[in-house]
Amino acid sequence: MSDLLGIGASGVAAYSNMLSAIGNNVTNASTPGYTRRSVTFAQNTSANATSLYFTSRPEFSGVSTVAVTRSWNDYQAAVARTAAGEAGRADARATWLGNAESALNDTATGVGQSATAFFSAGNALAADAGNTGNRQAFLNALNQTASAFNTTANALAQTSAGIATAAQTSVQTVNSDLDALDKVNASLNHQVAGSSAQADLMDQRDRILDDLSSQIGINVKLDDSGVATVTLANASSIQLTASIGNSSSQLPGTRFMLEQGDNGALQLSAVTAGKPQAIAAPGGELGGLVESAQTVTDRRNSLNKMATDFVKSVNDWQAAGLNPAGTAGVPLLSGTDAASITLTTNDPSAIAAASSTASNGNLLNLSSLRGDSGLEKTWAGMITDQGQMVSAAQSENTATAAASNSAFAARDSLTGVDLNTEAGEMIRYQQAYSGAAKVIQVAKDTMQSIFDLF
Repeated sequence: MSDLLGIGASGVAAYSNMLSAIGNNVTNASTPGYTRRSVTFAQNTSANATSLYFTSRPEFSGVSTVAVTRSWNDYQAAVARTAAGEAGRADARATWLGNAESALNDTATGVGQSATAFFSAGNALAADAGNTGNRQAFLNALNQTASAFNTTANALAQTSAGIATAAQTSVQTVNSDLDALDKVNASLNHQVAGSSAQADLMDQRDRILDDLSSQIGINVKLDDSGVATVTLANASSIQLTASIGNSSSQLPGTRFMLEQGDNGALQLSAVTAGKPQAIAAPGGELGGLVESAQTVTDRRNSLNKMATDFVKSVNDWQAAGLNPAGTAGVPLLSGTDAASITLTTNDPSAIAAASSTASNGNLLNLSSLRGDSGLEKTWAGMITDQGQMVSAAQSENTATAAASNSAFAARDSLTGVDLNTEAGEMIRYQQAYSGAAKVIQVAKDTMQSIFDLF
């Protein structure tokens, strides 16, 4: 009878644990990052020697709870993390390259169309070189072109600043995630395998890894205790997490720092034990921000070259002509970059429209500044290149977002909680619990009947 009581009691305890796990699943069905729990059972056996054959045989003596297990697949998790990194990079590029395209402002007030208006004003002035109104319109159009350079330079500078701020926030997030992961790893290293506490820590670990993978490209290796070793995807020799082991083998993890260079370029470095190492392609959102910052830097450098070339070409053209007083033209523009270019005079008589042979002779040469290396065509080439880059980035963003959603959906189909399934499991184990309780009741009644015989 004692064996029967033990069998019933073990069943009640085991099925109670399972019902508790089901209740936990239902409670946390909507909790982000929660992974469905189940309980693994094992049959209790004992050896019993027989007098006839002098051999032992196992006898069933109930059931016990072996472990609380998570519905998890490491391969699907790795696929989802990789997809999240690619989606994070693509989203950052699509966002900031689009912002850069807006900053370039290819409208009537932008550099390209303002330059065209300037040359049109020059043609109008060539038709009547002595007309004061045409001369003033010429200077106004030149001033508008200079202002367009200023506005575009400031807009691109603001874009660079925005990227730098976003990148710095991403670096802080990555470093905070790595700090948190080191603490979770240390706790996992001391947990009892198969315990509820271990399952909770693994959920916390995976939430951190999900966030980390969207920020930067990573590779993850899990040991038997659930401790995660994280390395940089594009530099596998760089271990981001602290090593977990005895005190003689523990090493600090790697953290990141960000520096901003000339015209907004970003340099990400991994710092291990105080030694920085430059990272060229970090992946994830941070990688997309670094790439976008470099693109905007290239645009700013190109804009500055356009500005200085335009200043030189206009001033050289002006110096080659004669003003109404018959003296050589003085510079109409000054500035060393797009942000500082400015008109030097508002005096219409300063325009050197004439040549030694005609009152509009120099103006007739103005169109020579509109060649293949001129401002208009150089600007148009940059705008076309930026537009193509933005289009490709948007297409990549759409594709990677879909792939990421699909990967996480596949993972969640395994790890998520389905309330209908939990309801069915609850009925099943409630019945099992009742059956085990009845075994105890039968054992109790049988023992009482035997006691009543005496």
